[in-house]
Amino acid sequence: MRSCVALPITEVSAMTSESMRKLREMRLTEFARAYEEQIEKPEIYAEMTFNERISIMIDREYDARHDRHIKRLVKQASFPSSHAFLTDVEYFPDRHLDRDTIRTLSTNEYIRKKRNIIILGATGSGKTFLANAFGINACYAGLATWYVRMPDLFIQYSLEEEKGRSMEFLRKIGRYALLIIDEFLLVESNEAQQRILLEIMERRMNHGAMILCSQIGIDGWHSRLGGGLLADSILDRIIHGSYKIKIEGKTSMRQRHAEEL
Repeated sequence: MRSCVALPITEVSAMTSESMRKLREMRLTEFARAYEEQIEKPEIYAEMTFNERISIMIDREYDARHDRHIKRLVKQASFPSSHAFLTDVEYFPDRHLDRDTIRTLSTNEYIRKKRNIIILGATGSGKTFLANAFGINACYAGLATWYVRMPDLFIQYSLEEEKGRSMEFLRKIGRYALLIIDEFLLVESNEAQQRILLEIMERRMNHGAMILCSQIGIDGWHSRLGGGLLADSILDRIIHGSYKIKIEGKTSMRQRHAEEL
């Protein structure tokens, strides 16, 4: 039977340093930190099994990577505010926001089922905040999201078209799990813009969900899309099966918050 011989401290130290180097080279930074912590504070982990100690290191690395992934998704989404959360939605009686609907949508099941959300309300009613909150909620679930104002969407498309990358741009838009278009149809669109919208809607039909924020009621969308067959085709891909949220109230959220100061 082989006897266990303790290694010299210097040799143990060299092995530890080499292991730490390899872990950092593999970019297992948090795993390495947890490993180093166990070496430096052996009394804390003395009663734990090998599996328990390994699990701690794995969990630390996994949690750190998950947090970085979420932060990256939130940053890439280009939200005007990265601090909008569904838990901060304010249910003033005159806003007529339904808690059960918000709670249902917070599961992100609408994204998996590829159903859209239409948020309607006057300027300052909180449409953008609510849409951002849904978007951040999606990011925390690991779902790639992009926020864009409708005027900026057309500008970005034109810039990509000049570079010969319009199709690549459309493919990228089609791959997002959630696309948020703010200021939807705030102004009337021309035929070229309508064709761009139709292409976007077509690419997204079986790939993800959209959130559209607008000051204009749905009954006014058809005319702002030219009132013809293009309008029919675009709206057919947006409206059917979508969730509708109407934010009411005569006092804007900006005014409410200013009065609280």
